[in-house]
Amino acid sequence: MTSKPETTQPQALAPSAPKAMTTAEAVVEQIIRNGIDTIYALPGVQNDYLFDAFAGATDRLRFIHTRHEQGAAYMALGAALATGKPQVFTVVPGPGILNATGALCTAYALNAPVLALTGQINSNAIGRGLGLLHEIPDQLGLLRSLTKWADRIHAPHEGPTKVNQAFAEMQSGRPRPVALECPLDVWPRRAPVELLPAGEALQAPIDLDAVKAAAKLLAGAERPLIIVGGGALDAGEALREVAEILQAPVSSHRTGRGALDSRHPLSVNSAIGHRFWGQADVVLAVGTRLQLQQLQWGLDDKIKIVRIDADADELNRVRPASVGIVGDAKLALQMLADELGKLAPKRASRSDEVQQVRALSDADWAQCKPQMAFLDAIRAELPEDGIFVDELTQLGYVSRLHFPIYKPRSFITPGYQGTLGWGLATAMGVKAAKPDTPVVAVSGDGGFMFNVQELATAVQHRIPIVVVLMNDGAFGNVLRTQTEDFGNRRIATNLNNPDFVKLAESFGALGLRAKTPEELRAALRQGLKSGLPTIIDVPVGPMPSPWNVLRFTRSRP
Repeated sequence: MTSKPETTQPQALAPSAPKAMTTAEAVVEQIIRNGIDTIYALPGVQNDYLFDAFAGATDRLRFIHTRHEQGAAYMALGAALATGKPQVFTVVPGPGILNATGALCTAYALNAPVLALTGQINSNAIGRGLGLLHEIPDQLGLLRSLTKWADRIHAPHEGPTKVNQAFAEMQSGRPRPVALECPLDVWPRRAPVELLPAGEALQAPIDLDAVKAAAKLLAGAERPLIIVGGGALDAGEALREVAEILQAPVSSHRTGRGALDSRHPLSVNSAIGHRFWGQADVVLAVGTRLQLQQLQWGLDDKIKIVRIDADADELNRVRPASVGIVGDAKLALQMLADELGKLAPKRASRSDEVQQVRALSDADWAQCKPQMAFLDAIRAELPEDGIFVDELTQLGYVSRLHFPIYKPRSFITPGYQGTLGWGLATAMGVKAAKPDTPVVAVSGDGGFMFNVQELATAVQHRIPIVVVLMNDGAFGNVLRTQTEDFGNRRIATNLNNPDFVKLAESFGALGLRAKTPEELRAALRQGLKSGLPTIIDVPVGPMPSPWNVLRFTRSRP
């Protein structure tokens, strides 16, 4: 695939002397100063001057243009999730940015640092309802409802300042997407502009007294449990140290998978974590909304919860934490490990206990053997550092518990938004950001067709992902619900599919077919070695429901 241009580290750049440039040129230069080396985009008339500025920076920027706005936004999201670093996509206003909102709301749910850069109609017409091309009512208000922060650029000199503010906002505290819009008549305006050093993220200082209180509570726990979310992904070593001091099982559900290697004796999935929840006296929750546990598993007065989160609002959203620590998870866990080292006596290993509970949970999953066999085939062929992209399909649902994850940011999931169809384009963004890392995505035939046009982008830009496409000729999850819960009254669930092998080949991709887990392993080996975008069509019938295992019941009085 195309390589990334080399970029100067943003912190090495000093403010520039004022220089005459257009708003578009100023925005592009300031984006580069903030460390961006790739733009995911679709062009259009309101952004013509912006794209001309991009054309002047192709020695420093790689440009990946997609076939649909949602593809550009999902690619930026995938790159952000794989790296933890800010990414930028740009599309036209109105229907263009509306097409990208599925990815924006998913980025918001996943705490992903993504900048949506969009155009606008001429500044003197905004809000007047003249019916101009791509005009929608209150686009900025719409963007503010889907992002952490959004603003409009009014003049060239505002470009660097507002770009920096965007980068600071999306990286300060809880990472989340942001947006900038610029009117058509503002992009070409020329004036003296001073470029700035990169925007700086602000992080809350860790309250040492809160850390000490948390350490005291955890040191006295008899059956501690740790729950982690996506906010713990970059804190793995400190997390491991705290877990081993406490001999506490570490449970992750979706976004936190990989914070602790699945092979660690204390690493458990959420089904096993659910079994430990009922007996836990103190829970340490790190970078997680704790929504599943507090709202579905149940609470009582006996359980104490210590929370570490970059977002102060999360500490008390459902129930006030016994101890709340606001700040970066890695730093907070390092401080907590130091304090626990002073307080906590050496504990007996709980590895055997964890293994026994793991065996009980594995027995529950016997009903999902078809999915597990295909997932085992993928895990056997995907290298240890390979990245797995979860889609809303039968393999995806089971993978959230059954698929072993060894590295942080190697399990990419849509989280609570559950955005069907995100997988293909998101996996492409993952691969674009991590070109030397194998990337395998799973998809169903329904979700795959949401973004099938991006196969053209994958071929054109040489992005060699592998997609395992489970083909049951239906929106299978809905079909099962209609069959089992609604008296077999089926509607709008059967699908008329193309030949996916021939379809892939028509784009210039590699199309393969595998009917068994053994055949899938062979196809994966071929696809991963091919250097081509690869679609592996896996014809299957209806699969057993995973929901009896995934729908946890309350385990506390």
